[in-house]
Amino acid sequence: MTLLKAFRLPAGLANRLSSLAKATRRSETFYVTDALANYLEDYADAQIAKDRFNDPKSKIVSGAELRKRLGV
Repeated sequence: MTLLKAFRLPAGLANRLSSLAKATRRSETFYVTDALANYLEDYADAQIAKDRFNDPKSKIVSGAELRKRLGV
């Protein structure tokens, strides 16, 4: 199911979106949907990281320790 949403975009951003859609022969809706889905996923991930960082029970692992655990 899809819903219709209307947004105002700054002219420069709208022009870039239009140019991209024309150049790739994809719809503007495709790019807006993809960008928004990625943004919301990243935002949720950042919120989880922030919550874990602020949780006194959560153990913080250094970059060196993380690389060691991952074998890189």
